Amino acid sequence: MADGFDAVGKVAVVTGGGSGIGQALCAALVQHGIRGVVVTDRNIEAARRVAAAINEAYPHGPAVALELDVAKSRSVEAAVEKVEVEIGPIDLWCSNAGIHTGNGLGETNDWRMSLDVNLMGHVNAARAVIPRMAARRGGHLVVTASAAGLLTDFRCAPYAASKHAAVALAEWLSITYADDGVSISCVCPESVRTGMTKPSSLKAGVSSNFLEAEDVAREILEALKARRFLVLPHPKVAEYEQRRAADRENWLGRMRAARRKLTQVTPSAAAS
Repeated sequence: MADGFDAVGKVAVVTGGGSGIGQALCAALVQHGIRGVVVTDRNIEAARRVAAAINEAYPHGPAVALELDVAKSRSVEAAVEKVEVEIGPIDLWCSNAGIHTGNGLGETNDWRMSLDVNLMGHVNAARAVIPRMAARRGGHLVVTASAAGLLTDFRCAPYAASKHAAVALAEWLSITYADDGVSISCVCPESVRTGMTKPSSLKAGVSSNFLEAEDVAREILEALKARRFLVLPHPKVAEYEQRRAADRENWLGRMRAARRKLTQVTPSAAAS
């Protein structure tokens, strides 16, 4: 079994690090003594801004920006190789990048994009980094999913389905690689105030459920230290998932009623 994660002296990579939870994770890791954090994003300018802000606050300059498209396996493989050669062995990979696109059943392109980023982004990371971690008998992979991956998002089928797939993948990885010393954590937040959150969500009467990205980053680091698989920044999600499993018919009825009442919710929100 892998040891709990201690950031001091380690190397971490955060995808989607240019904003939101990824940006907060980069800052939190530095505050906890990370030796090097690689801020990756498809938007390289956003990644550079985050890295520059970190390096301005911490003179030893622990942050490096790197352009990365998680949907492209070769891009991920090249990033892993570059980091391990130029900075050091990767101790922690936060597979955080995600998208929310499409309404209802969505268009074909919504499905392709959602699956490419929200599922294959994690698959590409696992393929590239886990064998190296396993060979060293230690490492940590964080999969950022969503409460929608345990429950649903009735506004957007591509998002809900791709996040369910992300949770299933994280479970499989945890089962398969635990004996190799690789620890897997799966993050399933509900409403988080990020750039992905639609303004209408704040007007829908659910703003009291919102957490800041920094709150989620703290929960992730605590889970890593405790070697905990499921990270639930909104504890109520556990209760909702139990209701879903215990009486699916009743849960579906409650979801239908919630959909009728609120036609707009946060991208990762799911009702009890």
